[in-house]
Amino acid sequence: MRPARCLALGSLLALVGLLEGRLVGEEEAGFGECDRFFYAGAPPAGLAAEAHVKVCQRFEGAERFATLYSRRDRIPVYSAFRAARPAAAGAQPRWLVEPQIDDPTSPLEEVIDEADAITSVSGLGSKQALSTDYLDSDYQRGQLYPFSLSKDLQVATFALTNAAPMAPSFRERWYLNLNSLMERALTPQCSSGAHLYIITGAVPSDRKLKDRVTVPAFVWLAACCAAPGGGWAMGFVQHARDGDVIEDVMVRELEKLLPFNPQLFRDNCGETEQDTERMKKILEVVNQVQDEERMVQAKEGTHPLSSTKGQGSALLPPEPSEERRSFLGKLRSFLATPIIRLFQLLYYVAVGILKNVIHVLWFVTKQVFNGIESCLYRLGSATISYFLAIGEELASIPWKVLKVMVKIIRAILRILCCLLKAICRILGIPVRVLVDVATFPMHTISAVPIVCKDIAVGLGGTISLLFDAAFGTMGSLFEVIFSICKRIGYRVTFDNSGEL
Repeated sequence: MRPARCLALGSLLALVGLLEGRLVGEEEAGFGECDRFFYAGAPPAGLAAEAHVKVCQRFEGAERFATLYSRRDRIPVYSAFRAARPAAAGAQPRWLVEPQIDDPTSPLEEVIDEADAITSVSGLGSKQALSTDYLDSDYQRGQLYPFSLSKDLQVATFALTNAAPMAPSFRERWYLNLNSLMERALTPQCSSGAHLYIITGAVPSDRKLKDRVTVPAFVWLAACCAAPGGGWAMGFVQHARDGDVIEDVMVRELEKLLPFNPQLFRDNCGETEQDTERMKKILEVVNQVQDEERMVQAKEGTHPLSSTKGQGSALLPPEPSEERRSFLGKLRSFLATPIIRLFQLLYYVAVGILKNVIHVLWFVTKQVFNGIESCLYRLGSATISYFLAIGEELASIPWKVLKVMVKIIRAILRILCCLLKAICRILGIPVRVLVDVATFPMHTISAVPIVCKDIAVGLGGTISLLFDAAFGTMGSLFEVIFSICKRIGYRVTFDNSGEL
């Protein structure tokens, strides 16, 4: 039944494509649709690295929680979730794997059963932990987001990307302390958990399980209550060493204990508006939990928490026999492989045919819509052009009338101008005569000095001429007299010389 169900589900997803890939791309700043599990929608800053992959943990079409997974250590760096009321335990779940971590091209977009992934995911286990890594070891799969805190589908927390190697006693202490803190301190002091954001993480140590999966040195929890007017932030650390109790620390101190000194909550979960009274009440409950753990360890010696075995077993996820499960899984895989391959072939053929049919229908529909759109566009263009032409003609009528009126006014003005010119020419003759008569005395008076000047110049010239004539006459007379005297003296002189 399961291959048929997977085939039907795969066909539905291929048809409508409602689900996106669960692995968040490195180019995205957050966790996509899983950002709602972080305070103010902002994941911790400073913890992401090249070997880390962001996983929006989804199951049955809905987001459950967010995980930053280390492909190098094969353990989660942290898991983020919202506090909720735990649901009653359901059927025994099985561990799930994320196909796209090992095979980024895998069409499987949600976590699947580890047994089913053996034949459907290539390179399974190359970048993530598997249940076989925990076989014949002293460690169990410890959930950072425990199934006991999940409200609806507890099976979603059984993803191996949400698990890290934990010793049985350490895992039991972690679950008990975590559930005690959530039920008695964190949830009651934050509006029954309505505004409570939780981040649980693991810090790797130098030890590795089968040289593949890193064992955490300690696990931690950071809580942020964003209740209006009564928010707070707290941190907790649980070391893997026996005898260590859970420690309460401030969020800033917890950030200093983590690699790369990250910032877990934006603005430290509204540090300036935190309610110190609620934090004091939380610390009182934390002290009670620590005292209870110390008392149990003191009573039981080297077997801590054995007195609470009954209570702890209800909070622990089931751990079936690994050898039996592994043998049954291999046997089932061996027997079911041909059938699964056949169903896979039929699935791919059906999906291919369905895709081609959808493409043909889409092409035909697109062509029909394009034709209708073209016809509507042409009809609309013609209608708009017709109305534009009519509008232009109607709009041009007042303009043409105005142009005719302007031409008429210009013609009238030209006629008036010609009339004025004719009148001016007719009136121009008498006006000139009057002007000449009016200006005659002025010209006459202005000419008197000139005439006087001319008369004076004439008189002066006459007198000068008279003087010139008188002096010329006298000079001529003197020359005549001188000439006569000269001749007379010559002759006397000549006569005297004859006598001698």
